[in-house]
Amino acid sequence: MTDTTGFPRQLFVFEPDAGRLELLIRIAYWILIGIVLWVYGIIAFICLFVQWFHILILGRRNQALSDIAKGYLEYLVHVMGYTYIMTDKRPDILPVPVKIYEEGSVNK
Repeated sequence: MTDTTGFPRQLFVFEPDAGRLELLIRIAYWILIGIVLWVYGIIAFICLFVQWFHILILGRRNQALSDIAKGYLEYLVHVMGYTYIMTDKRPDILPVPVKIYEEGSVNK
């Protein structure tokens, strides 16, 4: 997720201010996000299952199946700050494209 300037924005930053009204609205929002995550998770699991057989038979990964699993994980991380009461900024209910980066060097 990026801010309005286009630079990467750190997720899970402590925000001392919190709204009481947002805390009540959050309950309904949790239910909607939970339903979307549940359905998306089932689809992602089916894709991973199919991907396993695809790799076993063909010896390579399928890009579309991988993108669905990646999208699920990105959406999960995207809504985590809100669902764990770390921020009052509401995420979109439906998945939106976000990019997740790992800081530091990555060993290959």
